[in-house]
Amino acid sequence: MTRILVTAVVGAVLSGGIGWLLLPVLRALKAGQSIRDVGPTWHNYKAGTPMMGGLMFILATIICLVSNIIVMEDYTVFYVLALSLCFGLVGFLDDFFKLKFKRNLGLTSLQKAMLQMAVSALYLYLLYKQGVMSCDLYIPFANVTYQIHPLVYIFFAMFVMVGCVNAVNLTDGIDGLCGSVTIPVMAFFTVAAFAMERLDMALLPASLTGGLIAYLFYNWHPAKVFMGDTGSLFLGGVVCALAFALDMPLILILVGFVYIVETLSVILQVGYFKLTHGKRIFKMAPIHHHFEMSGWKEEKIVLIFAGITALMCVLAWFGIAGKVV
Repeated sequence: MTRILVTAVVGAVLSGGIGWLLLPVLRALKAGQSIRDVGPTWHNYKAGTPMMGGLMFILATIICLVSNIIVMEDYTVFYVLALSLCFGLVGFLDDFFKLKFKRNLGLTSLQKAMLQMAVSALYLYLLYKQGVMSCDLYIPFANVTYQIHPLVYIFFAMFVMVGCVNAVNLTDGIDGLCGSVTIPVMAFFTVAAFAMERLDMALLPASLTGGLIAYLFYNWHPAKVFMGDTGSLFLGGVVCALAFALDMPLILILVGFVYIVETLSVILQVGYFKLTHGKRIFKMAPIHHHFEMSGWKEEKIVLIFAGITALMCVLAWFGIAGKVV
């Protein structure tokens, strides 16, 4: 447990230090965020804020894991890291094209989806071949598992992972939101891995818990830096990869409640808009923009969404109690 706590503290220190060094570099490179034409107009003042700040906690996490390698017994955590880095790379390419062509849209949706499906399939196959992933679907609270054919399970898992990654990405819409919501999720996976005696697996979410806390010092409203798709897709990769590596993918419904609500708000808004020829359910989607337009300050939205996530993570803990005892 001591090693896990130390890793969290080191992750925070490294992330904060890297941010202190990275921010002036991003400013010098003029790596500023563009604001989408279809996005909230009141965010226009944020144009030019440095992006790719996700490199802070990504680099900190890599350093934390590599520095622990000599005392590790289970190297599965590096599969999780590799997958997350692949998703982060997709996000980096997206950010790079946004900066290169001075527009908010980078890779096309199809390009991102194909890349994400490919890396998800490879990750799931490696977990299965290594015997880490059982392909038995664990049902929280009921404490039962259902055996599923590996091909069916992997096919199902691919779509869950790609959906989860992009749901986390949608949450990165206002200052501090994605980082604040993901902190309790990482804390949950840290405790869950520790309780399952997967101590080496707990190191990654522990380092990210600390890293994200430090990141918020730069990203809290008014943000000095944005994580960009580099950071949000990396975080999405970590969230879903941990769920499958610990053999509890359905727990994403609880710990990822806010991510799911954000995604559903977009799906409902777009579907209703098309069916009714221009009418809307929400003032703007994703739903955090609806609350902004309703007069909520960004800080209030962040605190409430993070609080809801924390409560759902506590509920999730009771849901997996039978698995970790």
